[in-house]
Amino acid sequence: MRKLTKSLPVVLACAALAMTASTSGAAAAGSTRGLEIAVPAYVYPGDPMLTGVQSASPAPAIVILNPNSGNDPFDGPWQARADSLRTATTTAGGGHTKVLGYVDTARGARPLADVKVTIDNYLKTADHKLHVDGIFFDQSGRDCGTGNATRDYYAALRSYVQETVYALDHQAEELVVDNPGTAVADCYLEPGHRTADTFVTFEGSYAAYTGGGWLGGNVFNYTVGYYSGATLDPSGTSFWHLVHATPDATAMHTALDTAFDRGAGYAYATDDVMINPWDASPSWGFQAETSYAATLG
Repeated sequence: MRKLTKSLPVVLACAALAMTASTSGAAAAGSTRGLEIAVPAYVYPGDPMLTGVQSASPAPAIVILNPNSGNDPFDGPWQARADSLRTATTTAGGGHTKVLGYVDTARGARPLADVKVTIDNYLKTADHKLHVDGIFFDQSGRDCGTGNATRDYYAALRSYVQETVYALDHQAEELVVDNPGTAVADCYLEPGHRTADTFVTFEGSYAAYTGGGWLGGNVFNYTVGYYSGATLDPSGTSFWHLVHATPDATAMHTALDTAFDRGAGYAYATDDVMINPWDASPSWGFQAETSYAATLG
């Protein structure tokens, strides 16, 4: 299983949190932190977008596969594409691309049993082999909930993924991502209750990202407000920013620079637009983006 260094408790004194809030993610996380590209690819397994992803060198660190939100069978064509993507080499010490299966959670409103069925679609295949490295939980919660109930819902899902992966391969390092699409309450990163390895703490347009859509931090606390979350991110990989409607390659550079400065370990910028901004390759190509990201840090 993925090992996480113990971080500071969420119950830090307000003065300490305020100090964190004033520290940039890059400075607090240390000079060894880098930035890698992580791509939501909401297309069919034979789509040119996935061919482009796979041909990039260095390759993206993460690719999300999305067979109709996990409702279509994760069958032979999907498994073959996932296996192929996982052979690509990234910038992180010769690592390989991690593939995640998409699962919708409806902000915590979906019954856990139903969510587990979708997880099993990716992890409990007929050949009893791992074809993905973990799960991407979309539309995840951002608030703790009464008595931390919403947080604990996602903690239970993470435990289920960990246990299922471990049963298949004791040596596998699973990856769990929660996507609130905005800053997440720091209870989600509390030691002993952490709900994911990585959190998407921005998902939106370039105009919003570089304008007033950034709330001021990756995490928030009901007492001190928004802050970077760097003290809760010992690995430098806790936060991921997704930016669509990026005008051109120069703006892509700006988006990645901004993501790094705001403490993200993963980012992706595309000129694709709504309704689905994750169904086509950026006009500048994936290699231009992964190569630029490799220069940061």
